[in-house]
Amino acid sequence: MSTHIVRMSLACVAAGALSAGLSAQSSTTQGYLLPPKVIVDILDAAPTPTVIVAPDRKMVALLERKSMAGIAELAEPIHRIAGARINPRNNGRQLRTGAATGITLKAVADGTEKKVVLPAGANPGGLAFSPNGKHLAFTNTKPTAIELWVADTATGQSRLLSGTDRLNATAAEPCDWLEDSSALVCTAVPAGRGPAPAEPRVPAGPNIQENLGKAAPAPTFEDMLKTRHDEDLFEYFFTSQVVSYELAGARRTAIGAPAIVESVAPAPGGEYLLVSKVKRPFSHLYSMSGFPKDVEVWTRKGTLAKKIADVPTAEGIPINGVITGPRQYRWRPDQPATLTWVEALDQGNPKNAAPFRDRLLTLAAPFTGQPAEFGKTEWRFGTLSFTDKGIALLVESDRVSRRQRTWVLDDSGTPRQLWDLKTDDSYRNPGSPVTRQPGGAVIQDGNTIYLAGVGSTPQGDRPFLDRLSLTTLKPERLFRADDKSYETIVAPLDYAAKTVLTRYETPTEPPNYYVRDLTAGTKRAITAFKDPAPQLRGVQRQFVTYKRKDGVALNGTLYLPPDYKAGTRVPVVMWAYPREFGDADSAGQVTGSPNRFTTYTGASHLFLLTQGYAIFDDPKMPIIGAGETANDTYVEQLRMSAEAAVDKVVEMGVADRDRIGVGGHSYGAFMTANLLAHTDLFRAGVARSGAYNRTLTPFGFQSERRTFWEIPEIYGKMSPFYHADKINEPILLIHGEADDNSGTFPIQSERLWMALKGFGATVRYVTLPNEAHGYAARESVLHTIAETINWLDKYVKNAPPRTRTTTAQK
Repeated sequence: MSTHIVRMSLACVAAGALSAGLSAQSSTTQGYLLPPKVIVDILDAAPTPTVIVAPDRKMVALLERKSMAGIAELAEPIHRIAGARINPRNNGRQLRTGAATGITLKAVADGTEKKVVLPAGANPGGLAFSPNGKHLAFTNTKPTAIELWVADTATGQSRLLSGTDRLNATAAEPCDWLEDSSALVCTAVPAGRGPAPAEPRVPAGPNIQENLGKAAPAPTFEDMLKTRHDEDLFEYFFTSQVVSYELAGARRTAIGAPAIVESVAPAPGGEYLLVSKVKRPFSHLYSMSGFPKDVEVWTRKGTLAKKIADVPTAEGIPINGVITGPRQYRWRPDQPATLTWVEALDQGNPKNAAPFRDRLLTLAAPFTGQPAEFGKTEWRFGTLSFTDKGIALLVESDRVSRRQRTWVLDDSGTPRQLWDLKTDDSYRNPGSPVTRQPGGAVIQDGNTIYLAGVGSTPQGDRPFLDRLSLTTLKPERLFRADDKSYETIVAPLDYAAKTVLTRYETPTEPPNYYVRDLTAGTKRAITAFKDPAPQLRGVQRQFVTYKRKDGVALNGTLYLPPDYKAGTRVPVVMWAYPREFGDADSAGQVTGSPNRFTTYTGASHLFLLTQGYAIFDDPKMPIIGAGETANDTYVEQLRMSAEAAVDKVVEMGVADRDRIGVGGHSYGAFMTANLLAHTDLFRAGVARSGAYNRTLTPFGFQSERRTFWEIPEIYGKMSPFYHADKINEPILLIHGEADDNSGTFPIQSERLWMALKGFGATVRYVTLPNEAHGYAARESVLHTIAETINWLDKYVKNAPPRTRTTTAQK
């Protein structure tokens, strides 16, 4: 087959309006392709609304939206600076989802509904109930501004609260409620801001970066600052004025002076703000989160109450290390104005021997005293949470042993160990504490808290709710999903958790929300979402278990096309994503559930089911090794897992060895190219947005933290680019031209394409304009599916029997 490269231009968008028959449009068609109509219809259907639960659990908001954005929307000008993609016209992030179309409020008690009255042409987002549940705040994104609106949840009527201000949403969601529900604190574009800095037509000089003997390893991030002009643009667009908008009288109050505000968090008592302000010099290696910053406590009037930290740049942090100064600063949710933060005791370097890695500090209003130490961790600090009544749950973790410990800190002054677990051990995962929102305090009823978890078992996941005694540290099971459904706990509806809000689904029933009475054992539906893809209800699904030749237990989900007849061998596509584990026991555990409803969204490989393919979805590809050694045998373990998966579907009578393809996205694409290079198990592959040359990620990737210079032979062995001469099966490479994921720069696919073409391989290389790591535009999604169908139809479904000779290098 001759090689091709496809680069689609905006001039070809109109081709997307063409209709398609029963098969995908030919790959020779110019412009965007369309897959079969059944797929187009499914993707164009309105998606299931997003559900947001009110803090008082008396109401939910349903956000309806269109299925996908159009390529014209993604083609709107953006700035790619400091790790963010911003819209310079409205000072917000680039929107990559279908526009929101409506908000419905639904009462939990009886299911009654009311529509929120929106402004004409609204695109609402950022929905946030007030803590008392009486109001719903939302942003309205317009072409040249982002506004703040507030709806009365009793009537559905909404009003503009931000007046003529333009919110600044470049750094994060721009608004937070005060705990008393009286006002919102937001970031806004400073009044009187002039035009954006113009890029010089003639460069003033070269762009220079310098390092003077300081080690500063860094991951490979996209969208970093590169020039002085980038720095000026960043300062211009990310500078905000902190503002409060009061509901009563709609009074607006400016707080403090404009600054590059990374975050602003009101204290639970409402009298103070925790503000993180970015400052120069900006890093060209890290995103905004790694820039130098001042962390300060402000009063509501904007005066400085306390400077908490002068945080240096993230450049120079050791691999797997942390900064040396204060980090993870938070308000205690159970106190009006008490801060907590963490500081390293080992210079932030995990290679330094130290009896304790971190210490925890606290400081309360009026912030005039010295911080008090209230704990230390032998391992690296993980998280700290507080219950309503002030009991702390502290989590620490150790990367080398892959273990995690949780401690209970109370007034006794003696930490009590709650759990000591392997981080990869799904079967023994006790769940996570249930919290209230906003604020994040762990719900405490008497001397008990609640734990909600996935509940992994050898038969699949069965979510649960436990009550944990803080006296005995013993759990009591309150609820567990049955073995025919998948039902998760959304929130307790009362402090005793006698009734709970759940999300319930089965293989034939789409997810819906229910009120479940745990005492009576009954449930009542409060939503009635319909199946968004009834065309695919005939799909059959089987949960499959098997072992690879070294005895490691594996599993996956086999989907069979509608109207499949038992015993018929059909073309099969395996779609997978490898994952590292510290031991075989954890790697062999079953995760996922055979009782979940299958959804079909985006450029999903599951759409191949409409074309007569069976899909072996997520056949496990574990890479196992203690400490940092897993990748030492990456290729060998990958081959064993793939051989076992192929043997299983052939043994089941579903596949024949001559018609099996393989595919994956990101690290799954990396896997795909490796399997084609090192095995002859598959007729063809589909690799989307992958990284293929690990020397381009020299300071680590995925869970690998050893550098290229420590283990060059392993980086080379794992890199399919190094073995491009062995890829003798057809491979389809697809990549977003604006990939924003660490490590998967578009050059990864471009260089593999050039290598494969140089060796005369059968390869097609498709780049998608304006697309990031995941594909969002309707035209891109449909084209990706059409390309995939065309490729697999030619080289898997309709491929002639192959000769049994194999390449000597494999």
